[in-house]
Amino acid sequence: MSDDTPSDFSDRDPATGHPRPPRREFKARGSFVERCPGCNLPRLNCLCPYRRTVESMARVWLLTHPLEHHKPTNTGRLIRDVLPTTEVFTWYRTTPDERLLALLADSRYAPFIIFPDDQPDYADRVVGIDAVAEAKRQERIPVFILLDGTWRQARRIFRKSPYLDGLPVLPLATERLTRYQLRKPASAAHLCTAEVAAELLRQSGDAEAAQVLDDYFDVFNVSYAASRRYEKIVEQTPAMQRLQERRLS
Repeated sequence: MSDDTPSDFSDRDPATGHPRPPRREFKARGSFVERCPGCNLPRLNCLCPYRRTVESMARVWLLTHPLEHHKPTNTGRLIRDVLPTTEVFTWYRTTPDERLLALLADSRYAPFIIFPDDQPDYADRVVGIDAVAEAKRQERIPVFILLDGTWRQARRIFRKSPYLDGLPVLPLATERLTRYQLRKPASAAHLCTAEVAAELLRQSGDAEAAQVLDDYFDVFNVSYAASRRYEKIVEQTPAMQRLQERRLS
């Protein structure tokens, strides 16, 4: 995938063929904004010039709630922009994605479902970040499965997906607070999907990938927030400068 390849979410799930929920017509603030077809941000502060790809030892698989696909504020798509090996699956309660099931059964991968360790009924499945290092020692590819949706949607996916029941649960242990400006989280400790992925990559040894994703998220966050205020960003942020330097190097 080249740096200039646009993200593409079709009206049907590419793995199952299930139709995705139709895009709702914008009728609230922002309905008249012209958006870039590549990054889905307002053209005023397009994200495409800062898109960079990078490799990582660990993989990210997104299990995405259907309602998230067409939200311009969704950050899961940023991960796929940066990490070309990212897999995106749409979650359906009654119809598991066959491609996901096949990958979960592939012994090359060591999948971890990223979820808080706040309930006793799955305490026996909880592991720490050292389990990722152990998977690498066994020459398996660590995979972070992120439940891409609101906290309520993520909990529903976790509880209503029997094929995830046998996977180790890896809670994200971090003192970082969210920088996400586009949705109001229930707590500042609730990181958005891209922030979670960046922190997991950092903790598991993929420092370069973590930094690029973190910078790309920062540019997305700042650019979208400025566009909501109808402000054109004139002076580059430090994250923009770092991504610009990667393109020139």
